[in-house]
Amino acid sequence: MSQPFCQSVRQSVRPSSLSPLLSACASPPTEPRAGRCGTAGSALTQKRQKPGSETESGECYRSPFRKPLAQLTNRPYCLDSSQHEAFIRSILSKPFKVPIPNYKGPLGLRALGIKRVGLRSPLHDPFEEGALVLYEPPPLSAHDQLKIDKDKAPVHVVVDPVLSRVLRPHQREGVKFLWDCVTSRRIPGSHGCIMADEMGLGKTLQCITLMWTLLRQSPDCKPEIEKAMVVSPSSLVRNWYNEVEKWLGGRIQPLAIDGGSKEEIDRKLVSFMNQRGLRVPSPILIISYETFRLHAEALQKGSVGLVICDEGHRLKNSENQTYQALNSLNTPRRVLISGTPIQNDLLEYFSLVHFVNSGILGTAQEFKRHFEIPILKGRDADASEAERHKGEERLKELISIVNRCLIRRTSDILSKYLPVKIEQVVCCRLTPLQAELYKNFLKQAKPVEELKEGKISVSSLSSITSLKKLCNHPALIYDKCVEEEEGFTGALDLFPAGYSTKAVEPQLSGKMLVLDYILAVTKSTSNDKVVLVSNYTQTLDLFEKLCRNRRYLYVRLDGTMSIKKRAKIVERFNSPSSPEFIFMLSSKAGGCGLNLIGANRLVMFDPDWNPANDEQAMARVWRDGQKKTCYIYRLLSTGTIEEKIFQRQTHKKALSSCVVDEEQDVERHFSLGELKELFTLNEATTSDTHDKIKCCRCVNGHQVRPPPEGSDCTSDLSQWNHCADKRGLQDSVLKAAWDAAITFTFHHHSHEEQRGIP
Repeated sequence: MSQPFCQSVRQSVRPSSLSPLLSACASPPTEPRAGRCGTAGSALTQKRQKPGSETESGECYRSPFRKPLAQLTNRPYCLDSSQHEAFIRSILSKPFKVPIPNYKGPLGLRALGIKRVGLRSPLHDPFEEGALVLYEPPPLSAHDQLKIDKDKAPVHVVVDPVLSRVLRPHQREGVKFLWDCVTSRRIPGSHGCIMADEMGLGKTLQCITLMWTLLRQSPDCKPEIEKAMVVSPSSLVRNWYNEVEKWLGGRIQPLAIDGGSKEEIDRKLVSFMNQRGLRVPSPILIISYETFRLHAEALQKGSVGLVICDEGHRLKNSENQTYQALNSLNTPRRVLISGTPIQNDLLEYFSLVHFVNSGILGTAQEFKRHFEIPILKGRDADASEAERHKGEERLKELISIVNRCLIRRTSDILSKYLPVKIEQVVCCRLTPLQAELYKNFLKQAKPVEELKEGKISVSSLSSITSLKKLCNHPALIYDKCVEEEEGFTGALDLFPAGYSTKAVEPQLSGKMLVLDYILAVTKSTSNDKVVLVSNYTQTLDLFEKLCRNRRYLYVRLDGTMSIKKRAKIVERFNSPSSPEFIFMLSSKAGGCGLNLIGANRLVMFDPDWNPANDEQAMARVWRDGQKKTCYIYRLLSTGTIEEKIFQRQTHKKALSSCVVDEEQDVERHFSLGELKELFTLNEATTSDTHDKIKCCRCVNGHQVRPPPEGSDCTSDLSQWNHCADKRGLQDSVLKAAWDAAITFTFHHHSHEEQRGIP
């Protein structure tokens, strides 16, 4: 009976039989046909249900063990259109992702061709906690809001939170001041300012914040400027590039030019100047003063929105080519960075102010007649009461004008963030050889006769250089003695028998002897590193010989080193794991702007006429990031021209203080007429400088009263600690070196120790 059933099943799936079967399934159930097959099928159905058949309840049975038979058709298989549409919609609904690995920048919310509806909005939220708002639109009444043109409504200008989060309070204030100045909100019609903060206060970061803000936004809801230019000393070009990268993290691509052929540089500059539009590919140009001067023509063909001049005291002379080339730029917005605006005289100060805001102090002749002459007469120690009064009046007038475009904060602010700095002026006695050579020179050269009314002639300048080198070490003037130049006739006989310049002999120089002790004690008692600074590369040569002799590891930076190599050796020296003990630095070649926080001791081996150069060099170690107590040693040869130069520095610093820092009590110690005493040697004194200040706190050379409360190392030298012996010293290294050749020490700290790093 099963065989006919199987045949009927096989027949039922034939194409010719499939259609009647399907229609039969679709029709209502009927009585089974009579006959043998019908009876057998009916009987079997009662025992089990066939796959695909319907149950009594009407549900279609499906076997769990095999798939249902597919329908046979000649039509191709097609995907359901609804499934395809859903799949495509799921792809298109995914948000756009910038195809750059680790991209964190903005995605750009404005769609092409679609005009935004409603009031314009600022780039960053002005009401976010910690937001630094540079501009706030005037409040509008409900009536004014209805009348205002939505496409012209001013918006808030808010510093990018990436930067505002890292700015310290004084830096936030500085950014606001800079923005107000360059947008002509402080002085209508003038767009420049001078950032005169002392070293270490973050002038670079404040200027980067200003540039980034101007390049991205304005109250008019568009960038204030298209391009900006930074002009700096060649040693700082790479440093500026690194700082932009550090703080903006790839959000901008600056163009730094620190080398290359003339054609290559010209091509880059022309390409920079030809950039236009809202999103300029390289909106910041960083270039050295030297390169700028040589290629100024290419940069004067277009306009630049902002120019920043780092170490701007280079522009103190309005007659030099660099000043004139920069002044001819088509750039109204000018920022000049200088930690030491006044260097030699007030006319140089005028040049700086005139560069950023032309005309606010009148012409150079008007400035000299109205301000410079009365102020200098009033500052002189021999001035009459009337002259002092007139000088103070003119000084107040000058300050009131300049303060609108100059911001100046002192390093006192750093006390909250940096460790204590101990600054020490160390007087070192000459060795017998130095003293004899010095006296012989003064007898023979007679440089005093060359001085007329305190003015230094060209011939007496070479005498000054010879005496300064002699104070450093007799080896530096040995060649002059061999050739018997003026002032050194017969001097060769004073040198020890068999003397040679090939080997360094510290015992022949008082300062070199003290330095040798300082280095040896530091190396044997601590893991501190030392920076050695001198104005002469010949002195650096002597340092090298001393280091090789003592087997100290060292690095040297002077004018012969390329810019790229400078950055590498500075980075390596600052690494805690680097083995170098000493960093030698030529103050003329690279003292400005370098960050040498890997060291915490710095020795200024010789003074410079310009206090700015010394201040710059001494600020290399006491900077952001320093964790150790800093010790500064300024070595002077007792009773010599070096003390006179240091005293002249004091006069310049007093001038700078009264104009820039507005300190009215800077003591008037030195008359300009005292320059005539340059070429004398005082062998009887322990410190000519201490004698000159007529100290009231010392009896017989010993301090009996401490410095005034609240004084620090920025105070006048008369308010420092005065030590004629090592008992009053705080520095254990200097105590150990005292007996070598030290006669007197001035020392003071930056702030109280409990106010150190929080």
